[in-house]
Amino acid sequence: QVQLVESGGDLVQPGGSLRLSCVASGGIFSTSAMGWYRQAPGKQRQLVASITRGGTVDYADSVKGRFTISRDVAKNTMYLQMNNLDPEDTAVYYCHLQSALSGKAYWGQGTQVTVSS
Repeated sequence: QVQLVESGGDLVQPGGSLRLSCVASGGIFSTSAMGWYRQAPGKQRQLVASITRGGTVDYADSVKGRFTISRDVAKNTMYLQMNNLDPEDTAVYYCHLQSALSGKAYWGQGTQVTVSS
């Protein structure tokens, strides 16, 4: 069974940094594309960063140069390093996995990131 668990969300000052983690269980990590989405109150859920099975990464324009997506296959864990955070980054951040074998999509429960002075 596939399960995604995010962690690392917190309250931080503008300009600060956070590192989000997503642990994937179910033996599907190595055959999946993964990404991070975020959703602020009253807003649509939006893709922040993605990484393919081959390691190709992509970012939303608003986070380019500040966020870095990566994953550790041995640990079944995906990360989002967020630097120079801005209040506009405040949102619930969700881990997402897309299986290359079944085509099914999976979501984590979300972790709250709040950027405020």
